Amino acid sequence: MIRVLGLGNMLMSDDGFGPYVVRVLDAFYEFPDDVQVLDVATPGLVLAPFLVDTEAVFLVDTVKANGTAGDIRIYDRADILGRTPQARVSPYDPALKEALLTAAASGAGPVNVKLFGVIPDWVAPGVHLSRNVRSAVAPIIGLVITELEHLGARPKLRPTPRRPDTWWESGEVSQAALRTIAEERCRKSGTES
Repeated sequence: MIRVLGLGNMLMSDDGFGPYVVRVLDAFYEFPDDVQVLDVATPGLVLAPFLVDTEAVFLVDTVKANGTAGDIRIYDRADILGRTPQARVSPYDPALKEALLTAAASGAGPVNVKLFGVIPDWVAPGVHLSRNVRSAVAPIIGLVITELEHLGARPKLRPTPRRPDTWWESGEVSQAALRTIAEERCRKSGTES
């Protein structure tokens, strides 16, 4: 099993990036049976069950890092496990390192782990992604698709994309722009849309 997990709170502006990305992915692509694309919101310590019995897990979330809002950061399993855990200020903080260690202790945790993160512009009550963070949606989707392709789990572009279920945001995803990106990726990889 391969899982793509969107983490974050969609009611806290840019923190909703992870759920937003996985819902856009689901709207534009069909995935093989062994791939699950899930919005797990703010699982806190209950993240570990999503990591068990998986070959690979790709997470999408906002990250605290040096840089400019909208900058993309990619961390692999070793990077995540090598970091000092941050203080958890709420029961909903992801606790990713702890979840990975818990899954590994069960003997069924993933070896292939990547966190695709974006530096947020602002995290405060609100339902809209900032312009800088929104500009990272398509590149992150491209990175996730590339990782899935490397594992032989190539998603197919939906013949008719669905409207992303981003119920919390009144703004529109530019479906034409994302479809253009997806079609270009398919042409480059030699597949049909």
